[in-house]
Amino acid sequence: MTPDPAAWAAEARAWLAATVGPASTEAARPDLAVFRNLTDDQETELLDAIRAYRRARFEAGYGALTLPEEHGGAGLPASFAAMFSQLETEYAVPPSTELISVTTGLVAPAIALYGTPELRAQFLEPLLRTDVLACQLFSEPGAGSDLAAVACRGVRDGEEWVLDGQKVWSSGARHADLGLLLARTDPSVPKHKGITAFLVPLDLAGVTVRPIRQMSGGSSFNEVFLDGVRVPDSLRIGEVGQGWAVATATLAFERQASGTGNRRKGGSFDDVLALARARGVAGDPVVRQQLADLYVRSVLKAWTAQRVARAAAAGVSPGPAGSVGKLVASDLLVRTGELAADLAGNGILGDTGDGTFAWTEHLLGAPGYRLAGGTDQIQRNVIAERVLGLPPEPRVDKDLPFSDLPRG
Repeated sequence: MTPDPAAWAAEARAWLAATVGPASTEAARPDLAVFRNLTDDQETELLDAIRAYRRARFEAGYGALTLPEEHGGAGLPASFAAMFSQLETEYAVPPSTELISVTTGLVAPAIALYGTPELRAQFLEPLLRTDVLACQLFSEPGAGSDLAAVACRGVRDGEEWVLDGQKVWSSGARHADLGLLLARTDPSVPKHKGITAFLVPLDLAGVTVRPIRQMSGGSSFNEVFLDGVRVPDSLRIGEVGQGWAVATATLAFERQASGTGNRRKGGSFDDVLALARARGVAGDPVVRQQLADLYVRSVLKAWTAQRVARAAAAGVSPGPAGSVGKLVASDLLVRTGELAADLAGNGILGDTGDGTFAWTEHLLGAPGYRLAGGTDQIQRNVIAERVLGLPPEPRVDKDLPFSDLPRG
């Protein structure tokens, strides 16, 4: 039976208070970066802290709130995950990372849904406890927005599969133990049908992980090369050729996930307002109008996120609302950075010690969010076709065998 929300929240508060204590009341320097700029040692330290907390959270029964009980979860509605996520903001919970969210919120649910009983028994609890970390190996240089165009090749050899190809934009891959990978296993059928999903240990021979230096300074993304990597068939997720279903389910988890992280991305309206006040221009009529516009957009973004959360809590897919929310969020990040840069003036170009220069990490990172998690163009296509009822774009390659498609 679903517990009483008020009583459940009281118990969760008591556990959080005893485990990590209340959040500090001291004003902390805002984290303005959209993508973190950390050394590998700093990233490891950050991961160690959040993994210790996640293990304690799992043992207390709060680690996989929405997964069915038979898969190690609590079997609760998504509203409880959203509630717990909100409660965490009031306590000194270590900051999370993209890799943690992918491990517990994307890869683990995909294995729970499509993995064999043996695969679930081997990996599900370690992933949910973050004893083992997993990244996504989906995108490729020629298959980003059009994910069904993946060309990483998988050829069966007895009870093994031989993988060759390249993946890119894999968050946290340098610190991951496993990768959820999509491979082209049958090029003779249309592109959506010839894909198979695998769980690939990243310490296998033939796997090379290289960091990608971002213009904002960090290297949170990676490219992963696979050269004759042999993966046992027991690590296949779903049936042969079922990879597209695994991928779409995983991306649905990404859209609907709540309670999987506690770090905001980039500076907020309050940070921009503080900058305007520090510069002594908060009373300027033009600046006031710009701030008002940014505030309205931030409220609209929050309300859209709440609408998606309520739909998930009711067991309804957010559908196009998820695309609206993503589009609003990426636009807000860019506008926030642009206004901050206008207010900072020359302070955005050099570090004078007043903290203003930190906005450069936001300004340079925000455009990347227009691509991450589905480009703005893809989100607009979804809204146009599924909300406005406009004709879909021509897809002449939809029914052609993948081997017949032109490759750049």
